[in-house]
Amino acid sequence: MTLAFDQFLDPTAAALVLGGTALATLLRAPPSHLRRALGSLLTLFRVPFSADPLLEQIDLQDRVARKHGTHALDRFVVADRDVRDAISAIVDGADGADVAAALAHARRARVERHLAAADVWSGVAEVAPAMGMIGTLIGLAQMFAKMGDPARIGGAMAVALLATLYGAVLANLIAAPIAARLRALARAEAFERTRLEAPLTALAAREAPTHLSAAA
Repeated sequence: MTLAFDQFLDPTAAALVLGGTALATLLRAPPSHLRRALGSLLTLFRVPFSADPLLEQIDLQDRVARKHGTHALDRFVVADRDVRDAISAIVDGADGADVAAALAHARRARVERHLAAADVWSGVAEVAPAMGMIGTLIGLAQMFAKMGDPARIGGAMAVALLATLYGAVLANLIAAPIAARLRALARAEAFERTRLEAPLTALAAREAPTHLSAAA
């Protein structure tokens, strides 16, 4: 039995499901979260975040600070924003507690941004089946309205059946897997970033008294 995929294509059903889901998502989520959700699609197939390269860089900075003082850390180019801000605070004389608090806050804020994107896709997965059901009801209403013309029943029936299919596919094969993947990446990054706090806090605690003595 050969499956003809064109029989599963119906512009009206697609417009009802996709348009209704898009409208509901726009109404439910703020624009910043929507932009983040779309941008997150670029990260889906990236390797999960690892702190190892940053830990090696921090270790190198620690050795440089021991030998030349924290002022030498200004020469390093650090791509990661959280580590860069922490090193900058250490150079300015922040103590270990301040650096630890700043890193923890930055980590929580980053996780919240990732989860906001995942929540948008979870919302799509929640709304899409409902939009499919609405499309089905519209198709059934059209079908019953055209009972007197059998030639026109087929189009309305296609809308009724395919709207449910589109809603299920959009929810379970697209939106829900994206949301799950984004949450997994967020959890992995949050765990890895906790590994950065101890060495940076230790560096700050060791170097802060030097800064305070110099200032005095």
